[in-house]
Amino acid sequence: MFIQTEVTPNPKTVKFIPGKEVSPLKSINFINIEEASISPLAKRLFLINGVNSVFLGSDFISITKDESIEWQELKPLVLSQIMQHYMSNDVIIKDFNEEKAVELNEEDKEIASQIEDLLETRVRPSVASHGGDIVFHSYSDGIVELEMRGACSGCPSSMATLKMGVENMLKHYIPEIMEVKEV
Repeated sequence: MFIQTEVTPNPKTVKFIPGKEVSPLKSINFINIEEASISPLAKRLFLINGVNSVFLGSDFISITKDESIEWQELKPLVLSQIMQHYMSNDVIIKDFNEEKAVELNEEDKEIASQIEDLLETRVRPSVASHGGDIVFHSYSDGIVELEMRGACSGCPSSMATLKMGVENMLKHYIPEIMEVKEV
């Protein structure tokens, strides 16, 4: 098994590409071993000293490290655990907990649907190429709330991406939008 690695715009995060499916239904972010109880792969990775978060995308894994450890020390350990997991034929995720849909009025539902469509087709592929994801949380009174995950969470350029890229694009296509906020 050959696992590719890619640096991301976030110096604390590296994207690992195993060449196999990782999380086909949705991306999922874990910030500690307790959250990772539904993913044997993420649990394995949290056993490595210096791993701060594990993000599972459709075909990649983004690992965010602690400041106290260097990638040259951490990367071989992560590669080894990913390889061992795939060789064990264990599942990657045991159980998905579906996120609750937000209650919206009819007008907001239509706008929320447009926002989700634009995020899915125009934003998510680019963000995924950098080892992250962007998740729609809510829309109300012209304000869109989004969450940056994976390599994008805590990235030095994530706020610029959100404000200058995503906010401007959403405002262009949906005039009702006044602001995009990160949750």
